[in-house]
Amino acid sequence: MTLSINDLNDKHGEFLVKLARSALEKYILEGNKIKRPERTPAILKEPAGVFVTLNKRLDSEETLRGCIGYLQPIKPLVEATIDMAIAAGTQDPRFPPVEANELSRIVIEVTVLTPPKEILAETPEELVKEIVLGRDGLIIEYKSEFGTYAGTLLPQVPIEYGWTVEEFLDNLCWKAGLRPGCWREKEARIYAYQGAIWKEISPRGNVIRIKLEKNR
Repeated sequence: MTLSINDLNDKHGEFLVKLARSALEKYILEGNKIKRPERTPAILKEPAGVFVTLNKRLDSEETLRGCIGYLQPIKPLVEATIDMAIAAGTQDPRFPPVEANELSRIVIEVTVLTPPKEILAETPEELVKEIVLGRDGLIIEYKSEFGTYAGTLLPQVPIEYGWTVEEFLDNLCWKAGLRPGCWREKEARIYAYQGAIWKEISPRGNVIRIKLEKNR
């Protein structure tokens, strides 16, 4: 059975963010991976995709410090959150590993995902109409003579940058190491998923649910 994000409440979200915080700090400070807490709610033992995002707070500004996740529900959500918190802090190839002196400036965000589904559109114009900003995260798979390229962007990303749907798709191509506009080609397959997002309002602070404004 795969977990439904609609069944998650803010207590579950708070549990996951605090779990991610504990997992990251334990690993960075001691080099140890925490175990699943005994008091884990039953629903969080169901499989689900999840991304953990680390942002570094400097004054009132936040910059990305790491983001890694499981797109597919291949592990219990509680276990996946522990794994991805550690991975976001140590394995994101865009950044060096998080250091102990950074932990007090890191803001943690957890996004629980629905299973991805391919968007079956006859034309690029139809594809654009199927995507709702603030609702959909996207995945691209692109097969070429050089191999298969893939990339994803979470639902919150186009809202944060103020992109149109076309800009969202162009940046998705770029994220996969492809040229902008490749989503229009027959070699591209686009998948959508939705997410439930919880985030610390400050490093080690209270946890809130992030609700994105939906638009096309």
